[in-house]
Amino acid sequence: MLAVLGGGAAAVAGAADDDGTDQPITGDALERASQAALEHTGEGEVTETEVGDEEGYYEVEVTLDDGSQVDVHLDEDFNVTGAEGEGAGESDDE
Repeated sequence: MLAVLGGGAAAVAGAADDDGTDQPITGDALERASQAALEHTGEGEVTETEVGDEEGYYEVEVTLDDGSQVDVHLDEDFNVTGAEGEGAGESDDE
């Protein structure tokens, strides 16, 4: 995997699921989605991304400083629509 660092957000470019069917977020959208997800979690590192997620337009997986992971779901305008996972506190429509 290739780590991309820009605008204060660490992100993984080219990360996809294990079977290779998910499309990672790329380009400017990757930077914007990563920034929105990290603002939502308040910490961590982006470890995987996906376009066209069933929970939202974008999904950004963030690994928190304690090692837990949060999937942050975003709409097409990079607004957080929800988050789930260990350490996320299960949130929707924020």
